Amino acid sequence: MVYKNLFYRLLLSLFFFVIFFIAYNNKYLLFILGTFIYLFVFYEIKKFFKKFFKLIFIYFSSSYLFFSLYFYIFFDYLIFYVFVFTIIFLDSFSYFIGKLFGKNYIFKFISPQKTLEGYVGGIFFTNALLIFYFYYIHSNLDLLMFVTLINLIIFFSISGDLIESYFKRKNNIKDSSNYLPGHGGYFDRFDSFIASIIMLTIFSFIINL
Repeated sequence: MVYKNLFYRLLLSLFFFVIFFIAYNNKYLLFILGTFIYLFVFYEIKKFFKKFFKLIFIYFSSSYLFFSLYFYIFFDYLIFYVFVFTIIFLDSFSYFIGKLFGKNYIFKFISPQKTLEGYVGGIFFTNALLIFYFYYIHSNLDLLMFVTLINLIIFFSISGDLIESYFKRKNNIKDSSNYLPGHGGYFDRFDSFIASIIMLTIFSFIINL
């Protein structure tokens, strides 16, 4: 079952990557794609999250507002790609390192599968890869600001994951749905994005002052 879930996880990750690659050079397609994802997440929230629904809805709606503001006012292709791949790298490295080496479980009362080893490995390799990438791109950000952005995304990604896990525990559900085999549901898959886009919009506002 573990390997079957891993296969589904990799297959669906590849599917989302292909969709993203198709839309990656078109701001409007990216916005439409993101809007559809938010609609799927809203459907899951409406159907499965009965407790704290108003609070979850406010959190979710605020995220979509910031998402829309980012695309309408602050969108930058390079920064957005760094944003997306930071989330992907963090999730992937944390998952695999946690599965291979994880022994010290933290946040057990919220998300019992998360390990210290997974988090440390995910943060380290995400930083290493993106700092290496920094030297091959032409960014308006200097290295210090670039690293700051990466680690803000990491912090809010982890926070978004824990927030969603908390809401699931309060509603006595393991996954937000079973619509994405190997991943759970759309809320499970995009919980980090939902939290982090709020930070990215504020960050973009500050650097554009």
